[in-house]
Amino acid sequence: MAGALVSALLDARSVELELLEELNDSQMLGERSHFVEPPIWEMGHVGWFQEYWILRHLDGAAPLLPGSDGLYDAFNVSYRLRWDHAYPSRRATLDYISEILRRSVGRLESRQPTPEEMYFYALVTQHEDMHSENLTLIRQTLGYPLPRLSLFEPAAATPPLDPAYRPRDVLVPSGTFLLGATADEPFVFDNEKWAHPVRVEAFRIASTPVTNAEFQAFVEDGGYRRRELWSRRGWQWRRRDRAEHPLFWEPGGAGHWCERRFGVVVPLPPWHPVVHVNWYEAEAYCRWAGRRLPTEAEWEMAATFEPATGRKRRFPWGDDQAAPGRASLDYRAAGTIDVRALPAGDSPVGCRQMIGNVWEWVEDTFRPYPGFVCDPYEQYSQPYFGDKKVLKGGCWATRGRLIRSTWRNFYKHHRRNIFAGFRTVAL
Repeated sequence: MAGALVSALLDARSVELELLEELNDSQMLGERSHFVEPPIWEMGHVGWFQEYWILRHLDGAAPLLPGSDGLYDAFNVSYRLRWDHAYPSRRATLDYISEILRRSVGRLESRQPTPEEMYFYALVTQHEDMHSENLTLIRQTLGYPLPRLSLFEPAAATPPLDPAYRPRDVLVPSGTFLLGATADEPFVFDNEKWAHPVRVEAFRIASTPVTNAEFQAFVEDGGYRRRELWSRRGWQWRRRDRAEHPLFWEPGGAGHWCERRFGVVVPLPPWHPVVHVNWYEAEAYCRWAGRRLPTEAEWEMAATFEPATGRKRRFPWGDDQAAPGRASLDYRAAGTIDVRALPAGDSPVGCRQMIGNVWEWVEDTFRPYPGFVCDPYEQYSQPYFGDKKVLKGGCWATRGRLIRSTWRNFYKHHRRNIFAGFRTVAL
């Protein structure tokens, strides 16, 4: 077990450093924005978090970097001030996080970890995985190129697909469904706890996420200018941001559209899922299409429920972890892929790509499950209940060891630079 924890720690750090490697000093600070953090802050924060929970929490060690709490404690350091700190140099920051990693690995190599230690090692590894994905969206938002990551597999960018396949509605029968994670999972976050029965009426859900071509029809039908399609708050956001199309889309002339992908403008692929849309945009599209977003229970049921047995799977395809032929994860495709690909990852009812490729907004506001109790990292979930919307399923930049069908991402309604799309349910 210690060996697996060490491998995961080292792997998470290698991806983090690859995403930072080619950035110059100016890019490491980046542009002041309410959408992204400075990459130099990201770099130090992942090390600080590991030090806080492994060396300081478990061992009672003193901080390696005096004043680090005032730089890297995400919950207590104002987001707006993160461009104003006098950060250690890039070299000093790398030395700081590398020494923390060295000591964290050394602990594992010198003893058999206790269950408590295993929990915190999993926590810091998955935390770093999440921040690698955040660094990826920072690079996309700021137009920095995506480096050629060691995880990238060129063949994964264009997987085999059936050109005759067409998205369709699939029926999910009514029933009582256990929403949330079960106690036999090796690691889950507190907001996934615990599985509890939810009555779900029969519904029909799209077999794939909404595609670029489908969303383009909404744009070209004046969807962003039609007040009747937007909620009050959605319309306020659209007017404030002057949105006319998804973030990173650009008109290509003659009725064609392009998208800016890591600073490069490319033709918009019609069969890829629409991405970089916020919850308000998803809501307006649904109203235009005469459909709605799924609830969280409906989404999870469509992903995991076996109608023939009434059993809930861990993943759409079964109980085994994700494999390349089932889900687009782990940066392998370096971007979204065609929604018609990866039939081996279909859920029992026939939904495709519910894990990987693109995060999916659902209707629900992020709230605790019955009997919620905070885990030791108290600031992870509880401060955001009632304030954000839930996303499910992961995306192409999500690590396979992190994601599961019960995993709950959460963002503000207006966030649109994340790798998020959505699928719809018939009214």
